[in-house]
Amino acid sequence: MIIGVPKEIKNHEYRVGMVPASVRELSLQGHNVFVETHAGMGIGFSDQDYIDAGAQILPSAQAVFDAAEMIIKVKEPQACERAMLRPEQILFTYLHLAPDLPQTRELIDSGAVCIAYETVTDDNNGLPLLAPMSEVAGRMSIQAGAMALEKSRGGRGVLLGGVPGVEPAKVVIIGGGTVGTNAAQMAVGMGADVTVLDRSLDALRRLNVQFGSRVKAVYSTADAIERHVLDADLVIGGVLIPGAAAPKLVTRQMISQMKPGSAVVDVAIDQGGCVATSKATTHEEPTYLVDNVVHYCVANMPGAVARTSTFALNNVTLPYILKLANEGYREALLSDPHLLNGLNVMAGKLTCKEVAIAHQLLYADPSALLAS
Repeated sequence: MIIGVPKEIKNHEYRVGMVPASVRELSLQGHNVFVETHAGMGIGFSDQDYIDAGAQILPSAQAVFDAAEMIIKVKEPQACERAMLRPEQILFTYLHLAPDLPQTRELIDSGAVCIAYETVTDDNNGLPLLAPMSEVAGRMSIQAGAMALEKSRGGRGVLLGGVPGVEPAKVVIIGGGTVGTNAAQMAVGMGADVTVLDRSLDALRRLNVQFGSRVKAVYSTADAIERHVLDADLVIGGVLIPGAAAPKLVTRQMISQMKPGSAVVDVAIDQGGCVATSKATTHEEPTYLVDNVVHYCVANMPGAVARTSTFALNNVTLPYILKLANEGYREALLSDPHLLNGLNVMAGKLTCKEVAIAHQLLYADPSALLAS
């Protein structure tokens, strides 16, 4: 198979779909890899590094899209990239379609086979291709929140861990999954007063075992969210419903009643955000104020630590890339129900039920569509 790796073009996105080591694995199994020039420069890989691994360098994204049977990316295709897709071409990347109707419609119209990292599952009902980026984003959320609380950035002027004689900041984390657990780990390490809310008793028990009394694990209700959010210095939104738009758990009224200068980091922004006042921002302009509350809602947080993120992502995507390349997408999807869960769009039809519900569009069963 011919695999293409274009340079990422989202604002301050330096990650790349494949590192040279991944290219070498594909090359050794007889596949051809075309990489756009300078695609890996953001994480310290030159064109020569890719050539040495067996890739061929092409001068533009258009050349890569024209040549490749399968496109490997990191972030969702931007409008100009979506225009380059063609029927039957495989696109394997993060998509996050539930909050993005224009992208959804254009991918449907393209006729391409669009497989989303974030909806591929595993035997434990986990999301193996989302997990490493959730780990990164969860850890980064505390760094971002700590900066947002600085007075020069519009915050309260509070140090997360406090100092002897001064209370630490109150950090409230909504969601005890991968994002929430990693955020809690960082916040505890910095000495903050940490509360995590979740509806899963198993998640709360796991947090209790992992952190003991250093984290208050609280069952999530509307009342609990309101009470803890209003008392918080920093709120981390880490809620995820696979494939679907994130529920708005922090209301506009709650934001208006929070302490002036407090901060919100909405890690769920890729799926529309779990805070009513959230809107996607960029690394270039990461924050904005609503009712004197600092909002950090960068939609590609892991892109700021691009080298770490790229290697972590490649570790989990490479086996699936090899499977798709070696077997072809039909056989690969039909033989692996977990990879099949990643299929969001195919043959001009929407194959992810959660996205169809979010946009009130028709849904096509992926197994039936592949069989036909």
